Amino acid sequence: MKKIHIALSTHNLKESIEDYSQRLSAQPTIIIEEEYALWKTETMNFSVRQDKNMDNGSLRHLGWEDAEATEFSQDIDVNGILWERFNSQHQLDEINDLWN
Repeated sequence: MKKIHIALSTHNLKESIEDYSQRLSAQPTIIIEEEYALWKTETMNFSVRQDKNMDNGSLRHLGWEDAEATEFSQDIDVNGILWERFNSQHQLDEINDLWN
């Protein structure tokens, strides 16, 4: 099964967690204090990363959480948007590599 992945930037992670938790009717499954939050619902994989180098609310990338993905991959679409394809373990490995 594929779930759409949406990754946004923020300048205020705490407020973003409050807002998107209400919008998604779910709490994040992972929170890295002052850095990152990830929500996983039945239909989507949604993350917010605090990044002062990007405009607040900017699209960081799109992608697919795909249970059948055997490796992490990236490509750029015709509009210049970065798309990732990964399985759940690939995403957890990336989070662990960045913040542990």
